[in-house]
Amino acid sequence: MGLAQSGRLGMTQRTRAVDVSQLPGEGFGTASPTWWGTFGFMFIEGSSLLLCAMAYIYLSRRSPHWPPSGTPPPSLVAGTILTAALLLSLLPAWLLGRAAKSLDRGAVILWSVIGVVIEAIIVLLRAQELHALPVRWDASAYGSTVWFTVGVHTTLLVLDFGETLVFLALFLWAPLSKRHFADVADSVMYWFFVALIWVPLYFMLYVSPRLF
Repeated sequence: MGLAQSGRLGMTQRTRAVDVSQLPGEGFGTASPTWWGTFGFMFIEGSSLLLCAMAYIYLSRRSPHWPPSGTPPPSLVAGTILTAALLLSLLPAWLLGRAAKSLDRGAVILWSVIGVVIEAIIVLLRAQELHALPVRWDASAYGSTVWFTVGVHTTLLVLDFGETLVFLALFLWAPLSKRHFADVADSVMYWFFVALIWVPLYFMLYVSPRLF
C-alpha cells in the first residue's frame, strides 16, 4: 500500500495546454484594460465631486443664509448656457463612439475635429463662467465650496479636451491598430461622464439657491 502510494506520488503530473491564439488581443468595452482604467478614473473623480457636493450641502444646512447675505448666487445665464452646450455635445460624441466601434478612421477624424471645436467652446464658456462667479474662493465657506466644485469639474473638461486633441493627432498621422479605436470609444464614455455629472451640480449651485 505504501509502495503504491509512493509510486503514484512520484508520477509526473500531466498539464493540459490550452490554445488561446485565436482569442482577440484587443477589444472594446470590458474586454479592454483601458476601459477598466477609465472606469476607475471615473469612479475616483465622481467620488471627488460627490465630496464637494456633500460639503456644499452640509455647510448650507448649518448656515443661516446661503449664499451669505450680500452674495448673489452664480449667474444663471452663464451656467445654463454651459450646461446646454455639454448636453448638446453628447450627440457628436455618440457618433464619434459609433465610428470608433466601426473602425472607420475617416469618420473618427471628422467627429474628432467637431469634438475638438465643441470642447474648445465649452472650455471657453467655463472660463467665462469662472470669471463671472460673484464671490472669491477665499471670501467665505460658500465661496470655497463653489470654486472648488466648479474647479474640480473644470479639470475634467480640460483633461478630456487635451485627450481629444491627442487622439485626433494620432488618427491623422500615426499608424493605427484596433486598440486606438477602443481608446477613442473609452474617451467617449468618459466625456459622457463629464457632461452628465455636471447636471446635478448645476442644479445644486445655480438653481437651488434661487428656490430655497
